[in-house]
Amino acid sequence: MARPDREGGSGVVEKPKSKTKRPQLFNVVLYNDDYTTMEFVVHVLESVFDKGPAEAYRVMMEVHTGGRGLAGVYPWEVAETKVATVHELARSEGFPLRAGIEEA
Repeated sequence: MARPDREGGSGVVEKPKSKTKRPQLFNVVLYNDDYTTMEFVVHVLESVFDKGPAEAYRVMMEVHTGGRGLAGVYPWEVAETKVATVHELARSEGFPLRAGIEEA
């Protein structure tokens, strides 16, 4: 948009560039329990979190031995959806597997 300046010429007024801010990320964590099978946890990691077989096994062993394991890091809305999907899948299979969201 052109606007005359004080000397009678015309100048171009530029909008200040806005900086886009990256969304805050959150960890999706799986928690160990005494009833959910290791095979089911691997299945969840492969199907919900798109992990390969080796990575899914590694995370499952982390959950099994350490009590919790990092399944992925996502923006809030995606993390919420992943946790809800894990809970629905576990409930439909009769397992008490729990997942939670923590700040990254």
